[in-house]
Order: sequence, then C-alpha cells, then structure tokens
Amino acid sequence: MYCECMHEFAAPLVHEEREEAAPTGSEVLLRITAAGLCHSDLHIHSGEYDLGHGRRLDFASRGLELPVILGHEIAGEIAACGPEATGLDPARTYVVYPWQGCGGCRVCLEGRENFCPTPRNLGFHTDGGFASTLRVAHPRYLFDIGDLDPARAAPLACSGLTSFSALKKVEETIAEVPLVLIGAGGLGLMCIGLTLALGGLPPVVVEIDPAKREAALRAGAGHVVDGTAPDALAQVREAVGAVVPAVIDFVAAPATAGLAFDLLGKGGRMVLVGLFGGASDWPLPLIPLKAVSILGSVVGSLPEFRELVDLARAGKVPPVQTTLYPLAEANAAMRALGEGRVVGRAVLVP
Repeated sequence: MYCECMHEFAAPLVHEEREEAAPTGSEVLLRITAAGLCHSDLHIHSGEYDLGHGRRLDFASRGLELPVILGHEIAGEIAACGPEATGLDPARTYVVYPWQGCGGCRVCLEGRENFCPTPRNLGFHTDGGFASTLRVAHPRYLFDIGDLDPARAAPLACSGLTSFSALKKVEETIAEVPLVLIGAGGLGLMCIGLTLALGGLPPVVVEIDPAKREAALRAGAGHVVDGTAPDALAQVREAVGAVVPAVIDFVAAPATAGLAFDLLGKGGRMVLVGLFGGASDWPLPLIPLKAVSILGSVVGSLPEFRELVDLARAGKVPPVQTTLYPLAEANAAMRALGEGRVVGRAVLVP
C-alpha cells in the first residue's frame, strides 16, 4: 500500500510505500476509492487546539502518536476479509464509520462509540484514509453506499454525520422557525440540505466569505448574511422573522459564539460544532436569565450514521460541491483548505 503520512506536526506529509499484511479475525481490508479532507485534519496536523486565554490543548496528551496517516472520511471497496468478518458483499462500495471505540463499554454497547473513553478513531488513534488501503476493525463500521458516488459518500462520515447529529439536537424547531447556521463550509453546506431533507424551513446562514454565501444560496439557504456587517445581528433577526429558537455554530470562534448567544431568545438552544478556537465572554447572568442551553456536539453515533446513509441512498441528501485531488497532492489540498480556497468539500482520490 502507499500513503501520505504525518511524521511531524505542522510539517508536510511524507509519501510512503508499505507492505500490506492480510486481515485477521474480524478485520476488513478496504481498497480506498475516496477520502475526504476535513478541517479537523488541519487541527490534528497543527498538533493542538487553541483554548483561548493563552491555553493550548496538544494532541500528544490526547493519545496521538506519530507517525500517523490522517483522514477519517473514507469510502472504498472490499479487498480482503479476515475469517470472522462476514456479511459483506465484495461487489459493493462502503463508507466507513470512523469514530470507533473499544466496543465493550456501556456507551459502545449503546451504539455511541463516539463517546467511548478509550477511542480508536481513524486518522487520529489509528491510521486513516490518506492511503490506498485501510484496515477496518469490524464489519459493523462499514455501510453500503448503494449507487452513490464514493466522493459524495465519503464526506458523510464526518461533515455529513457531524451536521446531522447537531441538527437532530434542534430538530423540533426547524419546521416552525428558520434555523440559523453560522459558517458555510463543508459542514454548513451539508446542514442546509439536511435541514430541508428533515422537513425544515430554508435556514438563515451567516458567512463572511462571499463565495461561500453564494454556495449557501445554491444549496437552499433562505437568506445569507455577512457576519462582518455592523448590523449582522439585526439582519439575521429580520430574516428569521421570529424569536430565534436555535443556532448551530460551525465555526465556534469568539465572535461567532458571541453572535449566536446574542441571537437566541428565551429558552433557545445553541449547538457548538466548530473547533476554530479561543474562549467566549458570554455574560454569565444572562445564561440563566435567558434560560438558554449551550450544547457541544461531536461527530455522531452509529445509529445516527445508519439513518444518514439511508437518507443519502434514498436521494434525500443533496450533494455538496466537491473538489477532487489526487492522493499524491494531499499537501496542496491541505494548503488550499487552510487558506479558505475550498468551497464545499475537498476529496482525495488514490
């Protein structure tokens, strides 16, 4: 197999060729046909999160050992199966659920492996998808994509699932009042389509990049607002036309989190998804006075992923604009994403 491997934080990925051992036990060897590139890959590549107030969270303290192959949005074909890996069709293409746990603790047995205290997430704790092949621990992590294009299916594993799980946390409001989304990157654009697929009104999208605002309108947003406008708050409220019950922040920077908090009406709910970094300065008395809920949302569960893949196979998840890069150009693709030059999703193709 060959791969683009990270040996040092913030350094270029290194092309490598390795011997591929046969899968054992319940393992499945996947021949990768598409691997999405995510902002999380950029954070992992940098080696840390910015926690604000001069604090940093380094990934070495969270179990990341180098070298590692990045990439957690993965689709591919069955190349080989271990003797205990059953129920798969070699003629089908699968998307991989990457948020894998130990498989035996309480949350794993409930299907919430994304909350496992000893995770084995692909592209972080174990090698991921910036490669020609991938070893998957068990068939339960593989979902048949039907007739979907692998480049469209791969981003379901993160941008799709993360958006879907966040949306489910405010689903009861979206058919009555337009949802407010902050950020129209890959996740925000995916969430627009998912909101419509779940019967929601066209959402109001806040985005500072003009090209991404146009992409949001093409994806089905009802209104777009420039987040840097002096009257952005008033514009959003006018576009919603009611007290704002829910905001999903796909950026989660100090400015966007502040805007989200100020938008919420009494009893409102804010879901923070993005990992831009920094710290908030919410006025603490207003949290109980407004009775708002501030929720963090990290990726999604196995049952949510199954539901999402079923929606996509049924044609209810509109495709997000995608730019394809050869796997050998992974470094160039990461630079383009980091510089804001990717609209929608970047996908690497071996």
